[in-house]
Amino acid sequence: MSVTQGSSKLLAAAAWSCLLAGCATTEVAAPPATAPVAAESEDARIAALLSRMSLEHKVAQLIQPQINSVTPEEMRTYRYGSYLNGGNGGPYGNEYAPAADWLKLADEMWDASTAPLSNGEPAIPAIWGTDAVHGHTNVVGATIFPHNIGLGATGDADLVRRIGAATAAEIAATGIDWNFSPTVAVAQDDRWGRTYESYSEDPAVVAELGAALVEGLQGKTSPGGHIGAGHVIATAKHFFGDGGTTHGVDQGNVDGDPAMLEALHARPYPAAIAAGVEAVMASFNSINGTKMHGNKPLLTGLLRGRMGFTGVVVGDWNGHAQIPGCTNSNCPQALLAGLDIYMVPDDAKALHASLLAQVKDGTIPMTRLDEAVTRVLRMKLRAGLLDAGAKRPSQRVNGGDLALLGSPEHRAIAREAVAKSQVLLKNDGVLPLKAGASILVAGRAADDIAQAAGGWTLTWQGGDDLTNAHFPGATSIWAGLRDAATQAGGRAVYSPSGSYAAKPDVAIVVFGEKPYAEFAGDRKDMVFADTEGLDLLRKYRAAGIRTVAVFLSGRPLWMNRELNAADAFVASWLPGGEGAGVADMLYGRRAATGRLGFSWPAGCNGQPVNGPEGALFQRGYGLSFGQTAPVAKLPETCAILDARSAEWFDLGRLGNGIVARGGDVTLPNLRGSGGGITARGIDRNRQEDAREISFAPGATLTLADSGRGTGGFRLVYELANAPTAPVTLTTGGKTIDITAGLTTSAGKGWREMIVTGACAPGNGRTLSITSAGALTLRIARIARQDIPAGVDCSF
Repeated sequence: MSVTQGSSKLLAAAAWSCLLAGCATTEVAAPPATAPVAAESEDARIAALLSRMSLEHKVAQLIQPQINSVTPEEMRTYRYGSYLNGGNGGPYGNEYAPAADWLKLADEMWDASTAPLSNGEPAIPAIWGTDAVHGHTNVVGATIFPHNIGLGATGDADLVRRIGAATAAEIAATGIDWNFSPTVAVAQDDRWGRTYESYSEDPAVVAELGAALVEGLQGKTSPGGHIGAGHVIATAKHFFGDGGTTHGVDQGNVDGDPAMLEALHARPYPAAIAAGVEAVMASFNSINGTKMHGNKPLLTGLLRGRMGFTGVVVGDWNGHAQIPGCTNSNCPQALLAGLDIYMVPDDAKALHASLLAQVKDGTIPMTRLDEAVTRVLRMKLRAGLLDAGAKRPSQRVNGGDLALLGSPEHRAIAREAVAKSQVLLKNDGVLPLKAGASILVAGRAADDIAQAAGGWTLTWQGGDDLTNAHFPGATSIWAGLRDAATQAGGRAVYSPSGSYAAKPDVAIVVFGEKPYAEFAGDRKDMVFADTEGLDLLRKYRAAGIRTVAVFLSGRPLWMNRELNAADAFVASWLPGGEGAGVADMLYGRRAATGRLGFSWPAGCNGQPVNGPEGALFQRGYGLSFGQTAPVAKLPETCAILDARSAEWFDLGRLGNGIVARGGDVTLPNLRGSGGGITARGIDRNRQEDAREISFAPGATLTLADSGRGTGGFRLVYELANAPTAPVTLTTGGKTIDITAGLTTSAGKGWREMIVTGACAPGNGRTLSITSAGALTLRIARIARQDIPAGVDCSF
């Protein structure tokens, strides 16, 4: 949609004046989306709106609550500028709500935000943002495309552009205006739980494909002008460095020379800006210790100054609260640093009150407030939402056309993307599958659409509690192979456990990582330990059955054992909801064109690989059919796997291996009080199988090995709230500040702490934790183990 021009000038002018006054507008036919909008006209329109807005409603434009915490009635009262649905949020509290409910809520929020204001102020429509990171996958029935790591393997920018357009159409059908995508992270440590959201370890690939998705989502290919009719606002995220944190810890710190970090991690942003992206999302991570949400030299100096970005900078989920001195409801520092919209899911009212007071007392200059509001209004104008004839979401182009969700045309694009994303790493001639072949499909993942789709699929983490019934119209890998075998004159049998009555010609084993998202997917190493697929591959090899391994994962992992056991090995990534695309490639209906966007590790040292050194397969590797390149037998020895099998000390019998002391007072089995430490039993997986440890300011908890263990320490712990004062860890005469690590881990559930010679060369018999302030720490498991060299310390 675009600014109203043409023969109806008088009617359009009257309607626009009415919008400024806050009265009901008359719908006016909009001109074609290609009609130019002069910069002066755009600026004048925004200035006219801004001049008539109250201070309260200006502040409200900068606040973005989630649908679980804001009602249409509250929207009518506060007039927030935008709102979002979280990964586990759905209309009216139902994350599996039908598409019609999403549209219904969008209309209700539009009506509430555009209801006339009695004081003559302009009524500014609110916009809805969503994380549609691989299709509009919060909504049941939507097309589920491969995650970005798979799209990176296609190397096909036109395909990505078409995926963006299809995703935009499905988003618009449900009345949503704004997509928090694409992720243009350049993942450099594949232990990061968001690696699958990155197209490649190569910033040039990320830049090209990220820009293509922006163009597809927005329907325009350059800055300025309007978003195409039936399209949505795109967001390049997360600015910047999210893929470069130390040890791949989500929301962690990125250390390094600023110029080098910018050249690597910020490189995709100029391409997205040139493609006309209207929004950039600030990252959770820090750069050299400074949180990005409060980093003015980068948010304002680099992004706006040197890169020339003029759109909206939106925060991530309470990301502003991670700035020192900030909370969810009080953080002027973020606005002053360059943030324009606070994503504040559950504290919108309190944040509104604090920002309002800070503008009034001069903490936030009026010029900075007006600058941020201007950017929000410009984004809405370019989305067509401030046009005189702007309509309710259900009445726009594509709005309410729910047949677009999972349409045959969109599923065909997804199937093409799946086939093109498959990377053939090994093939001794078993692929492509022969016509008439009898195939056995084995492994639980083969008929599990949720596992093939990964995280950010219907629920935030995906997987849990999802069955194929949650994905109407989608096709599992098994279903695709069954149909392909039949069409090729062969026969297919599915056995989740891998059993068979009649010996098949080929066994296809589908296995891999379980779904995860964000920090829940962080790993300590790059070793795939689950043996379901390995056991099946070895079983079939012993029986003389040819095998094809189809590995589902959000990153490359050390797979030497499986590569040795398989006759052909396919990196399938997270292909999504069109499993027939896997069959298209395996049967040779589509050529094997996928190429690695990430290096594949050769050694089992747990370290990430981002380049030729240490790579079994380098970025860009992938076999074509006809290239029968058997892989030489690979070493299978892995000290990390041996360490994983070592004994964990159960907290109920700590006295047998680890003695816990608080100050000078021994706490048998980590219970009781002494030396400023209080310990009590709590339930994690069973009755009192974990301990809650409370530290008084300055207290020290010492875990002393009584003689059973050697090597490093491993602890499974949980921290509900970030430390308010420094926390240190001491072992072997070495003291380490672990405050930053604990702060990053706070609120993220159970995490693992590893203390090795990498950070404490003199690892001794004791490990002490000292908190300068009050702290509550939960501990579930403790181990003293010989941990292989090369494994990083992690807190």
